[in-house]
Amino acid sequence: MSDGAHARTLALVATGGFAGANARWGVDVALAGLPTGLAGTLVANVAGCVLLGFLVSLDRDRVPRRVRLAVGTGFLSSFTTYSTFVVGTATSVPTVAVGYVVATYAFGFAGVGVGRLAAGRVESRRASA
Repeated sequence: MSDGAHARTLALVATGGFAGANARWGVDVALAGLPTGLAGTLVANVAGCVLLGFLVSLDRDRVPRRVRLAVGTGFLSSFTTYSTFVVGTATSVPTVAVGYVVATYAFGFAGVGVGRLAAGRVESRRASA
């Protein structure tokens, strides 16, 4: 990769990451009144699963590499967070921690399925148009 291409890739990922981190902060602020501090992480991670499932299921030829870099690698990687999930789990009472882990994985896998289904519908509409 040339220096110019590397710089453009870095800029795309950084811009997406900046936007994703700010969106994540917005989710945390919006859900701050809920009784558990885990809600923001759960919502962000599940939404990220839906969006990433959608993005990776679209026809690669129709989604430019720069979009995949900015949205997938940049935005979604800073919007979702595994480390916050682990810390939230480790610092919760055991019954809450177990429920949180189960909910995160169940909703996460379901979210990927929803994203893939939505992408399939978009692709079938494109094919029939």
